[in-house]
Amino acid sequence: MLYGRTTFSKFIIEEQRRMAQPDAQLTALLNDVQTAVKYIASAVAHGALRSAPVAEAAVNVHGEEQKPLDVIANDIVLRSCEWGGQLCGMASEELPDPYPIPPQYPRGRYLLVFDPLDGSSNLDVDVTVGTIFSVLAAPEGVTEPTLTDFLQPGTRQICAGYALYGPAVMLVVTMGRGVHGFTLDPEIGAFTLTHPDMKIPAETREFAINTSNARFWEPPVQRYVDECVKGGSGPRGADFNMRWIASMVAEVHRILVRGGLFMYPKDTKDPAKPGRLRLMYEANPMAMLVEQAGGCASTGRLRLLDVVPQDLHQRVPVILGSKSEVERIERYHREYESGADREFASPLFNVRSLFRAA
Repeated sequence: MLYGRTTFSKFIIEEQRRMAQPDAQLTALLNDVQTAVKYIASAVAHGALRSAPVAEAAVNVHGEEQKPLDVIANDIVLRSCEWGGQLCGMASEELPDPYPIPPQYPRGRYLLVFDPLDGSSNLDVDVTVGTIFSVLAAPEGVTEPTLTDFLQPGTRQICAGYALYGPAVMLVVTMGRGVHGFTLDPEIGAFTLTHPDMKIPAETREFAINTSNARFWEPPVQRYVDECVKGGSGPRGADFNMRWIASMVAEVHRILVRGGLFMYPKDTKDPAKPGRLRLMYEANPMAMLVEQAGGCASTGRLRLLDVVPQDLHQRVPVILGSKSEVERIERYHREYESGADREFASPLFNVRSLFRAA
């Protein structure tokens, strides 16, 4: 057994020491987050071993069916993080409005935004799920935040990360100085640094997208996927692999480990929804991680972190991963909107005939 390895708690303390002004509140908050992750990991690991759900599933604010573990995970994060005095408010994908800190607890200067159990539709088939979180600074002097106080662009995130509940439980975090992955050691109950300074290769030959929506995609996305599918015999001159797990944490983790591209683009399937994924709970935290690892994150038209939220549950298109591929798709969007991607047809050189078509 190896001793003296860097645990998550030790890592965040050392990161704070490197800063001009160490922040004990942020250190304590991240320790509370890792506690919540351990509780959720235990709940997920029991799976069907539970004789009956400890909470009844319902329909959340988005009209989606909640799994019992969605409710459990949401409650775990709230209970684990509300008491410590680092937060003045929280917002969850599972709740319609911001969650106020109970009056018996002290207030801090941070806001926590989270998706308690991303990919929960995969629970029945035992596929990897996770928790996504983002830390924002509350406006100066605010102790009882309103909705407006949460609506900050992703560029203002202090910290972001996700937990992965798979073959191993992992916690992947950025505090604005690179991306670092920690694996839960079940023998000592501590997250240990196993993936320091994760980097996304600029080039990739792997992409992830739900092709069942192909008929609803915009032309730039159709163009990109079509070129990838044509492989070595197409304009890209190289073969690509396609992946789709339907769990964002699993998709992003694969990209951080070996590169690739993840897309949930804008489509016409439901014109009322500009995208599928939520800006505050999913897109912004993952965009910060991806950029810190050397990748890119975009809506196809705009850098994700520059999008100014208009609503707590706002949806956006998401295209993120290896830099060169994200930039290519952005170029395809520009060419589509300018008309540069359409073939020029000259009426002077059309095929002519003595006979008119019927």
